[in-house]
Amino acid sequence: MRKKIKKTGLLISFLILFLSSATWLLASGNLLIKNATILTVTGGVIPRGDVLVINGLIEQVGQNLTAPADVRIIDAAGKYLMPGIIDTHTHIALSGTNEGTDAVTPEVNMAEVINADDTSILTALSGGVTMVHTMHGSANVIGGTNVVLKLKWGQPSEQLVVKEAYPTLKFALGENVKQSNWPLLPGRPQRYPATRLGANALIRSELIKAKDYMAAWDRYEQLKKSENPPADLLPPRKDLRLETLAGLLRGQLIARCHAYVATEMIEFLNLSKEFGFKIGAFEHAWEAYKIADELKAAGVGISVFADSWAYKMEAAEGIAYNAAYCTKKGILVSINSDSGERIRRLFNEAGKTVKYGLTQDEALRLITINAAKQLGVDHLVGSIEAGKQADLALFSRHPMSAYTRCEMTIIEGEVYFDREALLKERAAASAKKGGLS
Repeated sequence: MRKKIKKTGLLISFLILFLSSATWLLASGNLLIKNATILTVTGGVIPRGDVLVINGLIEQVGQNLTAPADVRIIDAAGKYLMPGIIDTHTHIALSGTNEGTDAVTPEVNMAEVINADDTSILTALSGGVTMVHTMHGSANVIGGTNVVLKLKWGQPSEQLVVKEAYPTLKFALGENVKQSNWPLLPGRPQRYPATRLGANALIRSELIKAKDYMAAWDRYEQLKKSENPPADLLPPRKDLRLETLAGLLRGQLIARCHAYVATEMIEFLNLSKEFGFKIGAFEHAWEAYKIADELKAAGVGISVFADSWAYKMEAAEGIAYNAAYCTKKGILVSINSDSGERIRRLFNEAGKTVKYGLTQDEALRLITINAAKQLGVDHLVGSIEAGKQADLALFSRHPMSAYTRCEMTIIEGEVYFDREALLKERAAASAKKGGLS
């Protein structure tokens, strides 16, 4: 225990030194990155290319560019520049993930519990990640609303939120829901549902309530606007839970559903048709390859692991070809981490899909433009194009190489991770500490 406390203290001390001395975190949003191999994702590869960033936006992409006065120049000769990596499913930077006391909690909002001091943000930056879709957990059949963040380490939480992203609502099916229903306290009854059919029925029941709630409010609004509204007209009672579900039915929210097996995904697709709500993507979706045609027809994407199948019963029929196969079938696929550790090596995870049939360009799309499309921000990020936000990651080798590492991570033209500068800061702090002793 003493060793653990000592290690924690050392980590905190290091972070304090790091934050107080890391002057490279402060940039103006103006940069010229020169001589890199630019992996634009949507416009091919530019050898010995340059990217000019002005006020956080990509001004020009090409060769032999020049910068205005006082613009920082980064020589990236021999290195590879790609769009910042986007993780479409994680739980970092939150103070709490599951409101697991009830099976239905759409009223909770992850944007209200952002933890901008979570060191997982820095871990993610060290792997080139610039944006995350951080989500409610999968203990609930209907969880809370999620939030998309830029990983602006050192900034207040309000500045991390990407307001332009799709607003999404978490659903979950399968083992996690069924295994989260045991009594939390002695004498407390088991939480419903305990079966797959119960989960399906519960979603339908709650959506019917939401439809009735919407109808009540519509009647009220019509009467209020009529020529002779009733003197005793009162609005319906506000219900935060049903307000959120009504937002889903009105198209103001998009469903993101944790699901593993094909039959459960088909059931949820049927619910979306029955009630008219949109599904952005299935999360994990290990049996998506079995229903690729149905997913393509419905326009529903998947956010998956690269090859971590068979780690529990409902993943038993997952295959490592899932991401590649579904991509070839025309489904919008992204690779996610669902982890505060794996997030730093999403480029490695995407690289695995090359073994299973994708080209390097297709693999890169899984963690850049495809992810941006799933979050509704592809007009802002996800590729290196003039006019887009300058969210970039600089690698020592091609990002698909097993030997590469992220050297620098940039968000809107500001450097939030610089490996070389960080190592120098660390060495200086260590030398200073040694001199004091």
